[in-house]
Amino acid sequence: MSIPPNLIVLKHPLIQHKLTIMRKSTTVTAEFRTLLKEISLLMGYELTRDLALTTVKIETPMTVMEKAPILAGKKLAIVPILRAGIAMSEGLLELIPLARVGHIGMYRNEVSKEAIHYLVKLPKLKNRRVIITDPMLATGNSMTSAIKIVKERGVENENIKILSLVSAPEGVKRISEVYPNIMIYTASLDDMLDENAYILPGLGDAGDRIFGTK
Repeated sequence: MSIPPNLIVLKHPLIQHKLTIMRKSTTVTAEFRTLLKEISLLMGYELTRDLALTTVKIETPMTVMEKAPILAGKKLAIVPILRAGIAMSEGLLELIPLARVGHIGMYRNEVSKEAIHYLVKLPKLKNRRVIITDPMLATGNSMTSAIKIVKERGVENENIKILSLVSAPEGVKRISEVYPNIMIYTASLDDMLDENAYILPGLGDAGDRIFGTK
């Protein structure tokens, strides 16, 4: 597929190297979890590149600095889709420790592939930038559902960003059609979905590999 304008594939060598290790079936749970946290932090640098700055007057040990740069504008909220998204939020929180954190719990109906909610616990999101995290953007059903929930809390499209480790063309296409001005940041645009809606080549079930479950 052609790359839509709202998709950014992050090609940083460290991100790509760590993702390859995560894909390997021999990578154990502890290493997988650590790598996901590290990649999320690295991806967070790119995702926050457009944050607005202002200046303040400060006193250094040497002198007074009249125009020291500091973040300005909208505050941030991180909203992981449970289970797997929570590991990505941990990496982002190391980078942005003052961000608010909400959670959206979903599971996939194995027949219809639709997202079923079991938990929505969010801070006040109005006037915040929101980063929705989920390692796998497959069909796009869970992500479009999460976006809808966030928008119902008063967040405009331009203040929502998606952080996904591995994305399928089908999921990217769906998000781009429904929400063309919501940016998707991913480490890889993979080949396709299989008959069970799993990403190929993918890396397996991210939640199971993070938490050591089957």
